[in-house]
Amino acid sequence: MKNLLHKYRHAWILCYAFIYIPWFVYLEKTVTSNYHIMHVGLDDYIPFNEYFIIPYMLWFAYVAGAVLYLFFTNVKDYYKLCTMLFTGMTISLLVCTIFPNGTDFRPVINPDKNICSAIVAWLYSTDTCTNVFPSIHVYNSVCVHIAVSHSERLKKYRSVQIGSFVLMVSICLATVFLKQHSAFDGLGAVMMAYVMFQFIYTDGYVTSRKKVTQKAIS
Repeated sequence: MKNLLHKYRHAWILCYAFIYIPWFVYLEKTVTSNYHIMHVGLDDYIPFNEYFIIPYMLWFAYVAGAVLYLFFTNVKDYYKLCTMLFTGMTISLLVCTIFPNGTDFRPVINPDKNICSAIVAWLYSTDTCTNVFPSIHVYNSVCVHIAVSHSERLKKYRSVQIGSFVLMVSICLATVFLKQHSAFDGLGAVMMAYVMFQFIYTDGYVTSRKKVTQKAIS
């Protein structure tokens, strides 16, 4: 048991859930009125499509699957992904705390139309239209694909790379086609992911960290 705990000691970072979940639930319960409406002209041209609930819900397996895969196969890549995910998620919650935001363009759903409409109706009833900027769905999807595309193991499998890219794009599109987010929410998430990428994955960042470490040792 002791050896098992030592082998998987990197699980400690997943304790972030005990920070994120209560914070998110608090915002969901408190940000119910008097929030800034996120809306751009493009939103008016995007039609509602209930079938996008499929990639939207696959997001949970996509993110969890990537974290678990790297957890067991490559601790370094696992830490990179978790750092990128959790830092961005924290920034998103900070933004929503300081700048309460939401949308106002959810359509009326007929849950009897088909199974996808029923799931969307359930989603609307459990997930408020607040705390949308920047979109965590979009941000996390981009982070996962970055991790997949930078994994030495997964680089060998072109089908995995293509599948990840298609799923990432589908999830990002789902946020606007389901009227869960404004296109501006997605743009903000992509920009945040780009900035975080520069800190976590670029050679410049790695080189600077090495210099700091060497200086500290000397």
